[in-house]
Amino acid sequence: MIPVFGMRIRSRDTFMDRRDFVKTAAVGAVASAMPASPTPATGTGLISDARYLDHVLIRPNGSRPPEVPERLVRIRAELETRGLIEATVPIAPTVDPLLRIRAHHTGEHVDSIRQLGVSATVAELAVSGALTAVDAVASGMVGNAFCAIRPPGHHANDTGAEEGFCYYSNAAIAARYAQEVHGYEKILIIDWDYHHGNATQNAFYSDPSVLFFSAHDQNAYPGTGDPALTGEGDGAGLNINVHLDCGASDADMLRHWDNALSSAVAAFNPDFVLVSAGFDSRRDDLLGCFDLTDDAFRRMTRAAMDYAATCCEGRLVSLLEGGYNLDGTALAAAAHVETLLG
Repeated sequence: MIPVFGMRIRSRDTFMDRRDFVKTAAVGAVASAMPASPTPATGTGLISDARYLDHVLIRPNGSRPPEVPERLVRIRAELETRGLIEATVPIAPTVDPLLRIRAHHTGEHVDSIRQLGVSATVAELAVSGALTAVDAVASGMVGNAFCAIRPPGHHANDTGAEEGFCYYSNAAIAARYAQEVHGYEKILIIDWDYHHGNATQNAFYSDPSVLFFSAHDQNAYPGTGDPALTGEGDGAGLNINVHLDCGASDADMLRHWDNALSSAVAAFNPDFVLVSAGFDSRRDDLLGCFDLTDDAFRRMTRAAMDYAATCCEGRLVSLLEGGYNLDGTALAAAAHVETLLG
């Protein structure tokens, strides 16, 4: 197969031309038609598309936030350096996302976002990437998948505008898709982004079919994620917020997996695992102040894989969220993919 990011990187500091991409085969198109695998599948899918580079966020005052196309360029370069491109299965986003987007977001929000030109198109493509990855894992094409997609999604509520660089709630939409299209009743969503996944929390706060875990700095944007908020109604106890202070180390993060998440997962027994993989929780990020190393991302990835292996035959899809130090994000993402590959 053609490498999904089949492009030439001239240097780590040079942004690529779109012509340097080699279009990937649309293997995702057949995923939903394949029969379910009778045994746990193997292999790691890598979801991407050249069009993810087309979105450029510019504020009304002319400033350009750090959620930039170069994030994917650097991730690609690091994966290529480590030989991980050839080791993964390239999958192009092919699922039409609009029906699922409209089922999750209000019509007013979707109609407003769709006025934003190319950014709206790329935001829909990000959802498509997430849904295509769910198809690929559910069908047994691959055992797990990493979605190198942008823009991110875990802050996208129904305001009719971009929030925290997010337009549509990629992880939440993917969770519903896994339930409604593939019949997986219980979904675990792990969010290790430096910022709280407020839109994901809002989507499932009273829902007994989703266990949501977010480890973040609640004093940072968007100012949500109080650990006292644990869900309500039938979803009581299934919303786990963990606050970490600036300077939080690997041990600080992983302690909460041991003390809070592992037992909750065992009791919940999910059918599918989603990861909101934000690498702004890594040390030296432009928008974060944690001190996590790449080893933390290896260990969190391994733990998430262990949950999936124990509960749901290894089914796991990871979605890129934040991460704004270009080199740091690339290193952490590569450690993540390397671990997914086993």
